[in-house]
Amino acid sequence: MHLNVRGNRFVAERMLAAFGVSQQSSGLLRHVVLFKFKDNVSPAQVQEVVDAFAALPKKIKTIVDFDYGTDVSVENKAAGFTHCFLVTFRDEQGRDAYLPHPAHQAFVKLVGPRLDNVLVFDYHAMK
Repeated sequence: MHLNVRGNRFVAERMLAAFGVSQQSSGLLRHVVLFKFKDNVSPAQVQEVVDAFAALPKKIKTIVDFDYGTDVSVENKAAGFTHCFLVTFRDEQGRDAYLPHPAHQAFVKLVGPRLDNVLVFDYHAMK
């Protein structure tokens, strides 16, 4: 049995309540994107992707904050992911407008062929 989005949210809310964790959200939605580039992608091609991603906040008004960096962990658990991007939206509607936005879609076309893997994780920022 697999739950739909509402079912997953219901279960998550009940688990948080059982652990005594506050569900108070700041309302912000964080969109975490991790990239693992193909071995044959040059440093210049990686930088082109980084620059293109960093340009999106000026093109897409629903992005309220943006940050990025490369892995510097000493734990050696990054599984080949080297670049992390954190895109913040006011809410889910902001993210939902961002995903099909022409500037984001052009970025997806640029980055897609260069990636070995991508991981996307969205969460509501908690106070």
